[in-house]
Amino acid sequence: MIEARYLEIGGALGFVEIVTPDARSGNALDATDLPTVLCIHTAGQSGVQWRHAARDLADRGYRVVVPDLPGHGRSEPAPGGPVTSLITYGDWLCEVLDALGIDRPFVMGCSIGGKLTLELATRPDRPLSGAVAMEAEPGPGRVNVTGLRRELEDVAGPSRSERTYLGTLASVGRSVPEVKAHTIALMHKREDPEISSSDLIGWGTHDVRDRLDRVTAPIHLVAGVDDPWIDPDAVARAADTINDALPGRARFTALAGIGHYPMEEIDDFAALADTWIGELRRVAVPEEAAL
Repeated sequence: MIEARYLEIGGALGFVEIVTPDARSGNALDATDLPTVLCIHTAGQSGVQWRHAARDLADRGYRVVVPDLPGHGRSEPAPGGPVTSLITYGDWLCEVLDALGIDRPFVMGCSIGGKLTLELATRPDRPLSGAVAMEAEPGPGRVNVTGLRRELEDVAGPSRSERTYLGTLASVGRSVPEVKAHTIALMHKREDPEISSSDLIGWGTHDVRDRLDRVTAPIHLVAGVDDPWIDPDAVARAADTINDALPGRARFTALAGIGHYPMEEIDDFAALADTWIGELRRVAVPEEAAL
C-alpha cells in the first residue's frame, strides 16, 4: 500500500509517503510490526528519488517512510525560509517520526541525506535500529560555502536547470547506462535552485566528526568510487574511527562504477539495501549504548 500524508511540522505542511508490502496488488498488510526504514533524499531533490527502491523494499517486508524535506517536492517551504543547517533538518525529521509514532527506525540517506543519517545516528537521545549513510563524509562537504551564499542572490538564471542536468550526469558512475543516466539527470532538473544552494551550504558546514564515538546503532558507510563529491578513503576512515571507539559498530563499502546516487544508479538497489539492513540487524549493540 502507498499512503501519502501531509503532516503539520513547525508551522508548515510536510509531505511523507509511506510504502508497505503488496503496494502493487493493493492488498495491504498490517505494517505495525514491520521494520521501518526512513529514506532521505539528496540536496535539492525529493523523495521521488526513492520511487523504485521504496516500492521494492516494501515488497521485501519493510515499511518505508519517504519524506520531502521542507521546501522540497510536495512539502511547503520552512516558515523561516530555505534551511541551511542540517541540524535543523535533523530536528524536522525527528518531528516527522514523532508525528508518525515511529521509534528506532532504520535510516538510509544519500548525499545530504547521508549526512542527515550521520546526524540522526549520533543523537544519543534518539537511538536508531541501524543506519546506512551513503555518499557522505562526517566532516564539512567539499563545496565553496562563500560562493554558494553569493549564488543565493542570483539563482534564477535560465541556465541553472541545464547546470543541474549536466552536473548530475557528471556525478553518475561509469557503470550506469547512458539512457538511465539521462533519465536520472532529467528528473533532477525539477529542483528549486534556491533550495538546492541552501542545502549545499548545509552540506558544506555540517560536521559530526566529534560525535562519531556516540553512534547509537550499527552503521554502514557507503561510497561510490566514481562520486566526484566525496573522498571514499575519508568515508572508510570514518568507519575506522567509529570502530576504534565502538568495536564492530561500523562497516564500509566502496561501490565500483557507481557515483553519487546509488539508489537511482544501481539496478535492484533494494536487494542490496535489504542485505545491508540484514547485516545491521545481526550486530548486537549493548543496551546501555542505546540509551
